Amino acid sequence: MKSLVVYSSQTGNTKKMADAVFETLTGEKEIYAISDAPDPDGYDFVAVGFWLKAGKPDPKSSEYLEKIGEKSLFLFATHGASQKSVHAENAMNHAKNLATEAKVVGMYNCQGEVAPKILEKVRAKPEPPVWLADAPSATGHPDESDIDELKHIVSALTV
Repeated sequence: MKSLVVYSSQTGNTKKMADAVFETLTGEKEIYAISDAPDPDGYDFVAVGFWLKAGKPDPKSSEYLEKIGEKSLFLFATHGASQKSVHAENAMNHAKNLATEAKVVGMYNCQGEVAPKILEKVRAKPEPPVWLADAPSATGHPDESDIDELKHIVSALTV
């Protein structure tokens, strides 16, 4: 099986998770930042990691997810919201719906520490985003337990 891990990361949070996914996968595998990612056609399994913008996968990840054909797909994301929030759940479902032809074999999301510049920017908005209240608890994430949980999920995948 030939596997591809693709990630979009602004602060290093999603890259940290992508590295963990890559490390856990066996067999022939490659990892790329989304800006350098190859066409997914030559792979059996694709894992796509992203950050959230306005409750959806970031624009580059959204575009890439739409290109994934009939492949086994694993989705993972970092965000400022609580891990089990409606905001996070909706974003993961949105990502799943972008890859209409793929067989989604698993998903994982966790909080990721939000950059101070982003926090400053969203606090200045007339209507701050719903995840802002959860952002303080994202400090230090993804942490070792987040990474361990992700690795456990990836190692249990059957693709």
